[in-house]
Amino acid sequence: MHNVLITGSNGQLGGEIKALHREYPYNFFFTCKDDLNILNTHDIDSFVQQHNINTIINCAAYTAVDKAQSHEKMADSINHLAVKALAELSSKYSIKLIHVSTDYVFGGTNHRPYLETDATSPQSVYGKTKRDGEQALISINPKNSIIIRTSWMFGEHGNNFVKTILRLGKEKELLSVIYDQIGTPTYAKDLARTILDILPKIHNSAVEIYHYSNEGVCSWYDFAKEIVKMSKLSCKITPIETFQYETPALRPHYSLLNRSKIKSTFMIEIPYWKDSLDEFLKKIGERK
Repeated sequence: MHNVLITGSNGQLGGEIKALHREYPYNFFFTCKDDLNILNTHDIDSFVQQHNINTIINCAAYTAVDKAQSHEKMADSINHLAVKALAELSSKYSIKLIHVSTDYVFGGTNHRPYLETDATSPQSVYGKTKRDGEQALISINPKNSIIIRTSWMFGEHGNNFVKTILRLGKEKELLSVIYDQIGTPTYAKDLARTILDILPKIHNSAVEIYHYSNEGVCSWYDFAKEIVKMSKLSCKITPIETFQYETPALRPHYSLLNRSKIKSTFMIEIPYWKDSLDEFLKKIGERK
């Protein structure tokens, strides 16, 4: 039996993998910080040996972008040092490792979708710690391991932009949303299914990086407008510029990811973001 360890199983992506896992012929071990401390190398080593783990899908991350600015040590421990430990473990026991990263490793100054080979230039502590985690994994270079960068994730589990707009849209008559930050939403269920589909096809001697988001492009304003439209909320959405909404951490103004590599390598199709948003809102009973 192929044994798969999922870290961060209570998060957006981990929760969607848990929801889908019965469709796949693997023996899954779903863990969170309460039952497996990925910051403790002895604990992880013991767990991996005890359960004969063949694959690790690392969904654990410190994702509080603004809080990371004042909690750099904690963000670094989860986004960087824990990844380093998992990479060392994967190399030691020949374990396949799938690590999930972010568009925030880029500076956001491109005028074309970012390729996997483009230089990183994180603008926030969160982005820097995720970049450092990537670099640690690449340096250790365990066989059959990949990095998947994604963006603007939403799903049933945890907090996300869609849930925030749904909540505020019911409480307020007017919401101001940034229109000059461009990217693509990603439905966590779509990414979860892609990871499970490509898992048996991952065979590489050096760490490979792939980009995944839903198809299409929008601003946060466009995204919010579509959420309100599909859920038939009466709240009005008005566009503002980034400088009008100050946050502790800088966000990339442009973070489109080029998805060609993952599509051609694994022969997958990726849904359009509006179609996935429609599916998600129906699932949680908010599509009107």
